[in-house]
Amino acid sequence: MKDALAKEAQAGSAEGAVTQERCADAMTRAERTLAEVLADVLRADRLSVDSHFFEELGADSLVMAKFCARVRKRGDLPSVTMKDIYRHPTIRSLAAALADATPKPVQPPGSAAIEAATSTSAREYILCGALQALFFLAYSYLAVVGIAWSSRWVASGSSAAEACGRLVLASSAAFLLASAVPIAAKWVLIGRWKTQQIRLWSLAYVRFWIVKTLIRSSPAARMFIGTPVYLLYLRALGARIGPGAVIFSRRVPVCTDLLTIGAGTVIRKEAIFQCYRAQAGRLELGPVTLGRDVFVGERSVLDINTSMRDRAQLGHASGLHSGQAVPAGERWHGSPAQRTDVNYLRAPSAQASTWRRAVYSTAAVLVVLLLCLPLLAGGTTLAIDGASSLAQVLDPTAGASTLVALLIEAVILSLVIFFGLALAGLLLVVAVSRLLSGFVKPDVVYPLYGFHDAAHRAIARIGRMRFFTYLFGDSSLIVHFLQWLGYRLKPVVQTGVNFGTEVMHANPSLSAVGSGTMVADGLHLVNDEVSSTSFRVSRVAIGPHNFVGNDVTYPAGGRTGDNVLLGTKVLVPLDGKIREGVGLLGSPCFEIPRSVERDMRFDHLRTGEALRRGLAAKNRCDLQTIGIFLVTRWLGVFLFASLYLAAVELYDVLPHGLNAVLFALSVVVTAVFLCGVQRCIVALHPTRPTICSVYHPDFWWAERIWKVHPIHYLHAFDGTPFKNLLWRLMGVQVGRRTFDDGAHISEPTLTAIGDESVLNYRSKIQCHSQEDGTFKCDRTLVGAGCTIGVGAFVLYGVTMGDGSVLAADSFLMKGEDVPRGARWGGNPAMEM
Repeated sequence: MKDALAKEAQAGSAEGAVTQERCADAMTRAERTLAEVLADVLRADRLSVDSHFFEELGADSLVMAKFCARVRKRGDLPSVTMKDIYRHPTIRSLAAALADATPKPVQPPGSAAIEAATSTSAREYILCGALQALFFLAYSYLAVVGIAWSSRWVASGSSAAEACGRLVLASSAAFLLASAVPIAAKWVLIGRWKTQQIRLWSLAYVRFWIVKTLIRSSPAARMFIGTPVYLLYLRALGARIGPGAVIFSRRVPVCTDLLTIGAGTVIRKEAIFQCYRAQAGRLELGPVTLGRDVFVGERSVLDINTSMRDRAQLGHASGLHSGQAVPAGERWHGSPAQRTDVNYLRAPSAQASTWRRAVYSTAAVLVVLLLCLPLLAGGTTLAIDGASSLAQVLDPTAGASTLVALLIEAVILSLVIFFGLALAGLLLVVAVSRLLSGFVKPDVVYPLYGFHDAAHRAIARIGRMRFFTYLFGDSSLIVHFLQWLGYRLKPVVQTGVNFGTEVMHANPSLSAVGSGTMVADGLHLVNDEVSSTSFRVSRVAIGPHNFVGNDVTYPAGGRTGDNVLLGTKVLVPLDGKIREGVGLLGSPCFEIPRSVERDMRFDHLRTGEALRRGLAAKNRCDLQTIGIFLVTRWLGVFLFASLYLAAVELYDVLPHGLNAVLFALSVVVTAVFLCGVQRCIVALHPTRPTICSVYHPDFWWAERIWKVHPIHYLHAFDGTPFKNLLWRLMGVQVGRRTFDDGAHISEPTLTAIGDESVLNYRSKIQCHSQEDGTFKCDRTLVGAGCTIGVGAFVLYGVTMGDGSVLAADSFLMKGEDVPRGARWGGNPAMEM
């Protein structure tokens, strides 16, 4: 026994001697242990406990995430987070910060305090898919019958005036019926929503999915957002909403009986408050309660079982996690939200009487019913008739309703609709934005529900149109397009990656981005400030030589200046000093190094002759990518038009059931085709883990994959087993019975998802980043039974252990290793 103890002591002494050699200036056991772990990660022979992780040791966030993961696996040290690393960037300062923390023992797998998963079965999974397909087929049948009958009734008018009158009546009736069906279905199939759990893929889930799909596709829920009419619609669905509330968010709540909104409350655009979430094999339904005069900021997330008392505020890009409650009169921000002194409700009140609201609502309804719908229906009918006539001229030998005639008609119709509307839309978007901007003056308070409000909403709606930014984004052309809209970008330093494919604004003429700034996807410039009675627009300016990461919401008055890195999902500060020459990360944000050595290795390619050659080559590749995008999207429209025309024009030739099948296939075949296109692009140049310059062909092909990504078409299959089939077609390794309620996976072939995992609404898995012109991508592994919360964001190089949970509105940084069964949350995410 004594010999064993002596050997153990000798081994410990030898280990301590080795550590002492690798870090001679370590003074405490914690410093020696941390230094040993870091040296192993960096593969360094020696290091100093006073060396700066990023500036002197050359580490980066990916390396330090691996360091944190190794520290967490040890039982003799407290857990270390990336926030700790940035706040204490040396071994000595980190060890001192952790000195008072209690070491957390390593827990056995499955010991985390997470409710046990609800089991699902393959039989229910298959049956659910079959019932969903039958529902879609039945809906298609009703649509075909309605379109065929209304077309004949309108065409039978004895005069042009009578035909126009019938067109107005038919289109209005169709709109009102499509808006009323979700209300009726909700009350018939569900009754009142209540706090409960629903097993995924069960018959109860099928009823939930039918109602959810109908509500989110309701035309009234799309056309009247931000008006009192929308509040009436939500009340008809069971929501309790007080007078004078304003909801600008397009994220339509589903479990409306669990939603309470007090009088005078304001909910900004892109906020999510759906009153349900998916987790561990089940849906969880819970209340969201907002008191009087509450303010909910842009892109915020309200999880189930959350509440805000009277006059409370939740800032932009913030999240309330389940169980959080904001006391009356307090202001909170961040994810999870915490108290702050920042005032997010900045627009002074104005006079907005009940009479004003009623007149505005009536005008909105009349514009939709008497102008928008007849123009849409009549334009479509004229386009189809014109295409049919031209098809007969081009091929007189083809009889009516033959396959050849239908294909020729579909070619003509798809060309007119796709390229004609693209060209006309480009001219209209630019003209309307510039024309209407003159009617809304900056820093002037206007009442809601008036002419100026209507002009402002039209500008903002145009600013949310994604086709043109998707078309021109990630290329040199995006700069010219934004300048046409009114952006102030001069002097322009063209890099070919100035902006990504998603850029939104409330007013382009009041948007400015400094010279040399690079912007990733998802930038949202908040040019407007609103209350329940008023609004005003203000200038938003991002300084020069910035890098703006993904999904950044930048409000007017943002306190950042020159040479700033704004990390993914960062909460842009509205108080304090002007930040310059630093990086900002998290919500609430904290300072990090502006750049690291890894991101500067390709700086020589961003100047002089190297930049000229690289940019010219990238521009040529980008033009090819834009051409591929246009051709493949047109082919998708052609396939849709072919099947749609066959379903409608062969109504008297084919059995009506077959017409319904053709109508349903118009959606399915188009989605399958676009997924196949994306997979073919990947096959030509597979995406592999890499680090390269944005002027390297590997990055250009990655941009091409993003450009042809059919994510907007995939949302039609959210919550169904068919979504998994489409992800597999695109290259994602999807496990059995995975539930996807509307996630975005940017690099399918680099993503693996285990059995029975859950991807919640608006969650995102992105296997790349491109800080300062350096492109990095790596694989991401989501284990079996994992849950990614509503609005959560997962970066590359991440591993989520089986059964782990990422909370709503969280940001899981690159390289993180989430232990099995753990629950993480926050921005940046850490163990909860």
